[in-house]
Amino acid sequence: MPRLPNLKYPAVVLAREAMATRFELVLPGTETARLRAAGEEALDEIERIESALSLYRPDSEIARVNSLAARQPVKLSQPVFRLLQQARQLWQETRGAFDITIAPLARCWGFLGGAGALPSPAALAEARQIVGMDLVELDDGQGTVRFQRPGVMLDLGAIGKGYAIEMAVRQLGDCGIANALLHGGTSSVHGLGHPPDDSAWRVAIEAPAALAGGKALPLAVAPLVNEGLSVSAVWGKSFAAGGRTYGHILDPRSGQPADSALLAAVVYASDTEADALSTALLLDGKTDHDRLAGLRPGLKTLVLEKIGADGRPQLTTRGKMINFHPDA
Repeated sequence: MPRLPNLKYPAVVLAREAMATRFELVLPGTETARLRAAGEEALDEIERIESALSLYRPDSEIARVNSLAARQPVKLSQPVFRLLQQARQLWQETRGAFDITIAPLARCWGFLGGAGALPSPAALAEARQIVGMDLVELDDGQGTVRFQRPGVMLDLGAIGKGYAIEMAVRQLGDCGIANALLHGGTSSVHGLGHPPDDSAWRVAIEAPAALAGGKALPLAVAPLVNEGLSVSAVWGKSFAAGGRTYGHILDPRSGQPADSALLAAVVYASDTEADALSTALLLDGKTDHDRLAGLRPGLKTLVLEKIGADGRPQLTTRGKMINFHPDA
């Protein structure tokens, strides 16, 4: 979805595989050794965060919570506990559209480590009984987490990548880096400062193939200056059944895949919050765009709804962040 610029200046470019995706870092400049050292520290920070948040590593903090928290309070490190507090606040502010207890539903739909499959009504009903942040008790004084019933699971996939990028960018700043571009896969990118030849990092959001006539055309371009861009879309991990396509982004309140919008994008200073809010916006942007866009000062948003009255997808935005493709 985001497409990165072609480089026309000297830069150090680093990459690292983490969180089941490829992170790439662009550091403009000619001080190769200093830039490389700073960049490696930033990518190391992403790996450290993955080791704490991964659902699939048995020794991670989140795996330990999922294993024990239904039976006893589980003490967490301060950074992870603060992230859970932030996730709880975002759950409240988005009225449940963003919810880190989504894992039982993702497993029910076959997306937890799989390609997806239709669940039975009984299995879906059972999964819905153990989803909801109201089933998670955070003891702010003790720094512990406990589940109210067995089967509850945390999955920070809708916030973890943004958090990792935000912490890596902070690490770059601690190393004296003023300008850089860091992206994680196709959904999250942060522009620190600006490139040598422009006033902002200009990142393209790719248009759906049907809207672009099968061509690789940008839906919009987001200029980033000390901001992150997060894009959530219904395509990507999905499967077809009965003439319908089911995507991996699920509504934790209904248990059903997102179906009111094709794509949502958020630009904000906090990559963590942009990541979470783009998920909420994909689910509720068609009916609740104004309220969600007003949750933070300076938040900039885009929603591509499925079909308008003229039979074409409808694009709506809040906040001036985008140069639009003329055919969008």
